[in-house]
Amino acid sequence: MQHGISLLPDCRPATRGAREYYEDVLRISRLADEAGLDYVKMTEHYLKEYGGYCPSPLTFLAAVAAQTSRIRLMTGCVLPAFHHPIQLAAHTAMVDALSGGRLDVGFARAWMPYEFTAFGVSMDESRDRFNHTIAAVLRLWTEEKVSEESPFFSFRDATSLPAPVQRPHPPVWGAAVRSRQSFAWLAEQGFGLLVTPPPRQQDLAGVRDLVEVYLDTFEDVHGSTPDGPRPRVAVSIPLYVAETDDEAYETADPLLREYLTVWAEAAEAWMHTSSKDYPTYSQMALTLRNLDIADFRSLGTAVVGSPATVLERARQLRDFLSVDTFLWQVDFGGQDGATMERSFRLFRDEVLPQLR
Repeated sequence: MQHGISLLPDCRPATRGAREYYEDVLRISRLADEAGLDYVKMTEHYLKEYGGYCPSPLTFLAAVAAQTSRIRLMTGCVLPAFHHPIQLAAHTAMVDALSGGRLDVGFARAWMPYEFTAFGVSMDESRDRFNHTIAAVLRLWTEEKVSEESPFFSFRDATSLPAPVQRPHPPVWGAAVRSRQSFAWLAEQGFGLLVTPPPRQQDLAGVRDLVEVYLDTFEDVHGSTPDGPRPRVAVSIPLYVAETDDEAYETADPLLREYLTVWAEAAEAWMHTSSKDYPTYSQMALTLRNLDIADFRSLGTAVVGSPATVLERARQLRDFLSVDTFLWQVDFGGQDGATMERSFRLFRDEVLPQLR
């Protein structure tokens, strides 16, 4: 069982500036490194409060690399739809070199309609772009004089520099949300699986079934040889720990409501958008706005409470979703550094030893 911190800024600039946010999460990253956690993960988003403070996870992770010594760095995720593969291969390899070979590269298809509009990319081609771009990046990491011809990019005799430190290349993960096809494809490729479970309990069974698709497909394609690739299931979940349940709820509930509100504001773009590559997203904003916070933390996938409560809930989710890596979201709701740190220290001292 591995553990890391997951970062997805949801700060409103009117109340919390970017510099303050970066200072706080860099401090938490240093604490995670000192505590022996396995990962720091940062995602990529644009334009709105939902993730808007991190348009470049690789830039942030390079800063983490300079301030830490052992913790691994994970993009969670970069968005191939908005990048050329030569750019992605070179930028990721640079951070791998700067960090001494500590980078894991997570890819995601992107899902915010306003981001696709801003970049002039069709949502209906996102899956094909995703697959073509990742395939090209893998070749650029491992081959010389690479030539590619696709509907989205073409190049000839490209040798990417710098080369990754890790051989044959950094570990690769992919995010999947609702599509059986996505879970199966990641398994076929031998990639790790990144999951952000839906906040409602009634949706968890569907996610569990999709994780089983991933695990079964991985076994069918790759077998279980000791030297072969192995399936990896990493789950990102909001975390808040306090001395008592009541104290945790008093602090975390308003933060969880703000987190869901910012998420819903971004998802409202789906009320006026449809895409064949995203067939089930139209009601997401309404679901997020109507979610009861008590249900979110007691039945859903926010882990909030005393150390004993957090330990019990984490074990339940680990078993239910076949988790081998927890990526604990410690920055939800635009919380300040002191709030993050109080929770993290309790988790480190009283929960983590028992989970491990």
